[in-house]
Amino acid sequence: MWCTPVSIPQTNAPPPSLADLLAARPALRMHAQDGLCFEDVPLNAVADAFGTPVWVYGAGTIRSRYAALRDAMHAAGLTPHIHYAVKANDHLAILSLLREAGAGADVVSLGEFMRAQKAGVTGQNIVFSGVGKTASDMQSALAAGIGQINVESAAELDMLSSVASATGKTARIVLRVNPDVDAGTHAKITTGKADNKFGIASDEILSLYARAAALPGIQPVGLALHIGSQILSPVPYAKAYAKAAWLVRALREAGQKISVLDLGGGLGIGYGDEPGLSLPAFANMVRREVGGLDVQLLLEPGRYLIGPAGLLLASVILEKRGGAKRFVVLDAAMNDLIRPTLYEAYHGILPVSPVDFLKPCSPADVVGPVCETGDTLATARELPIFSSGARIAILDAGAYGAVMSSTYNARPLAAAALVDHGRFTLITPRQKIEDLWAREIIP
Repeated sequence: MWCTPVSIPQTNAPPPSLADLLAARPALRMHAQDGLCFEDVPLNAVADAFGTPVWVYGAGTIRSRYAALRDAMHAAGLTPHIHYAVKANDHLAILSLLREAGAGADVVSLGEFMRAQKAGVTGQNIVFSGVGKTASDMQSALAAGIGQINVESAAELDMLSSVASATGKTARIVLRVNPDVDAGTHAKITTGKADNKFGIASDEILSLYARAAALPGIQPVGLALHIGSQILSPVPYAKAYAKAAWLVRALREAGQKISVLDLGGGLGIGYGDEPGLSLPAFANMVRREVGGLDVQLLLEPGRYLIGPAGLLLASVILEKRGGAKRFVVLDAAMNDLIRPTLYEAYHGILPVSPVDFLKPCSPADVVGPVCETGDTLATARELPIFSSGARIAILDAGAYGAVMSSTYNARPLAAAALVDHGRFTLITPRQKIEDLWAREIIP
């Protein structure tokens, strides 16, 4: 998964009920006394220990989703290298879990590259994507033994050749193709159309690959592509992969060596009670379109692996009325989870209390205390009447949640906890207010 913004769910189904949201998530259950539990850990216990808002991630869910993807590909007779898209959630604990499971890393900045290394991912198992790598980025990646650099333009290719030659290194590269395929998702997360900034036009690949093979310090090994994010059907993938397969064959006919095909990411998840992308359908499509090319396949999932494995736990400050509107005001806000504000993204919301879960519901807008009208986490959501201090869980927030947080309105960054085997651990302390200005200087 490359530099793409986050997505909104692509569904016209009616909003699911609280019971439907709960039933669709096997890692969650409502205990009659303990309330909402995540991987058998009561969320009230996490909130009591660390306060709210607090991010909560499930290690078991991460492991199971990685295994499900790996096993679906194996069942189709495929053995792709899986590289986790670090931009989805770059916490060291998450990166370490996925490294232990067998994943490499897909990074789009030097900071992400160094984070992956800090989590124990070797340079050889890192893919460096992104449309705007600097010469300094390239030099650092080459010095660390980067496994693959995905080149997105002729200008970048020339820059990389100069850097590699000057440092006595050889850059192992693939060219990222822009196949001009519409993934059918939100306009801001489509990356494979001709008018997107990503990749190289298909009709330029043959000549640029030949040029790459002749450049000093460059070793071209294949192609890459990525058409968007939150894709729920294998159909657009099939169109893009068919174009990639044609290019692989054309390059070989021209005498070029091709050993790698990087398929990107973008595998969609269900944000309501709908299913995400079918893994067997995706795997069988990959086998059909590119399985016979005799290349090493790469996948770069991000959201699929971590999205459903995280939630944002918040407390109700108060309820208020504004004309005909009912507002539930939380201690979490757009600075914590900005997806709903930026993309009108849907996230399921569940009460933590078993009593609240069974109460009658009525429409409410769920908002934060930030001084922006756009600080809205949900609109017209069927929810019970909450008392001050009641707790709620904002679901499927593991991807593009904490990693996009800010300190807007001088609001400290939230804490984060990891649950694993029935226990929970603090993995990020809550930022202290005085830390907000610790780096500032009054001249």
